[in-house]
Amino acid sequence: MSRRKRREGEDFNISFLDIICCGFGAIVLLLMITKTVQPIVMEKTAISLDAMVADLQQTLFTVRGETTVFNRDLNAKKEQLSYEMKRIAILKGQLAGLEQQYAKISDETAEDDINKGKLNVALQKLTKEMERLLGENFQRKNNIIGGIPVDSEYIIFIIDTSGSMFNYGWERMMEELIATLDIYPQVKGIQIMNDMGDYMFNNYRGKWIPDTPGRRDVIINRLRRWNPFSNSSPVEGIQRAVRSFYDPKKKISLFVFGDEFTGRSIQQVVDTVDRLNRDRDSDEKMVRIHAVGFPVQFSRPANLQTTGIRFAALMRELTYRNGGTFVGLNDYRP
Repeated sequence: MSRRKRREGEDFNISFLDIICCGFGAIVLLLMITKTVQPIVMEKTAISLDAMVADLQQTLFTVRGETTVFNRDLNAKKEQLSYEMKRIAILKGQLAGLEQQYAKISDETAEDDINKGKLNVALQKLTKEMERLLGENFQRKNNIIGGIPVDSEYIIFIIDTSGSMFNYGWERMMEELIATLDIYPQVKGIQIMNDMGDYMFNNYRGKWIPDTPGRRDVIINRLRRWNPFSNSSPVEGIQRAVRSFYDPKKKISLFVFGDEFTGRSIQQVVDTVDRLNRDRDSDEKMVRIHAVGFPVQFSRPANLQTTGIRFAALMRELTYRNGGTFVGLNDYRP
């Protein structure tokens, strides 16, 4: 019995040692496995992922900012497009109105052409009748239209460009200037000055502007927005025009357009122009002086109409003494 017990004890000890050895082997294997994986690699990987996340977030913020800017620009472009579309609609409406006016004017022009043709036929018949009655060599002693002699070969316009004229009487002034040019269908030279003696075209300073249909259109278009300084007195313009353009071999007429005279003495102006505009040899006037008065000042209270009355008095005397005509309009509106 004692041998059997001793053998069983030895078997137990050997089994226990086997278990212990297996356990230590397992621990050695675990240590060997854990040595092949370095913790630092995992730490670096985590750090790299954080950096990528930060970069992606920064990129997201940048994209969001750019998106905001693009949206703002897009809204601005949409507003501008809406504004331009409204302008286009307005311009289309204006164009339609102008086309209607043009069609109406074309109809009136066609009718006028018919009337002009009839008038030309009547004028030819009248001319033949006058030649039969008066003879072929008959000539008028002077050419007068509406009381204004139109025998001049050169014309100068002296225009008051003061605020009262430009703001209230300018459209009517344009009509009168065009009507005056129509009286002279062809002259040898034209000049435009304001009442201060300033030239409309500096490149024609002291020279005559050639009279052509194209040049007349340029003058009228430029005159619509021409507004140099003025002291509301035509004296300087008249004096400069006479001094600069008088030529005994030329027939010259001055047309003064204005609404007021702010100078001190009417008589002094009349005497100055008399001395300046008289040929010493023949004692004749060197240029004709016509004037058109615009009643802008007469729309004001009576106590403020003095400058308008003085202009009418001055121009009446000047035109009388210098072979011209003064025309006083009854309305400054077109």
